[in-house]
Amino acid sequence: MTLHIVMMIIIAYLCGSLSGAMIVSHIMQLPNPYKHGSHNPGATNVLRINGKLPAIIVLLFDMLKGAIPVYIAYRLGISPFFLGIIGIAACLGHIFPCFFHFRGGKGVATALGMMMPIGLDFTGCFILTWFLVLLITGYSSVAAIVGFLLAPFYVWLFRPELTLPVAMLSCLIIIRHSSNIMRLLKGEEPKSLSRKSDKID
Repeated sequence: MTLHIVMMIIIAYLCGSLSGAMIVSHIMQLPNPYKHGSHNPGATNVLRINGKLPAIIVLLFDMLKGAIPVYIAYRLGISPFFLGIIGIAACLGHIFPCFFHFRGGKGVATALGMMMPIGLDFTGCFILTWFLVLLITGYSSVAAIVGFLLAPFYVWLFRPELTLPVAMLSCLIIIRHSSNIMRLLKGEEPKSLSRKSDKID
């Protein structure tokens, strides 16, 4: 592993540690996502408590912080495997942000962003799966879980050299959804467009 790969991993983690939900909520003087809704600093919770426009801005912000480090690394000629590792570093920053006491989100938008520069084909398959599952179930958490269960398969079809890092990323994000899985089993998970989520831990 060369020095510039190590530097890109560090940069990716620091980019990931910038919480779009917290930054946007602070600038727009909106309720703190850590204290309202599901208490998760992500686009879905911002949608529930603050509406569509802030949620869209947070979604784009979180996608870009995954996409930009991976794209820069791609332009530097870093190998596909390490592009995946750099993307994982950005997602780890989102999940365990050093700027926000290591309390972050689920990493879905950042993971989507990191996939886009290295493969629009399998990224398109992931997005299509996510939307279909969301339309069928109404749960963004279920859409994310199903999407990331299938993501390694999509990557294997189009870019097999990226299968291992994407599989690692998928495992990480599915584990981060363990609380959602428990709420789904109990029938307590709020629908993605619901604003009645202030009682969720």
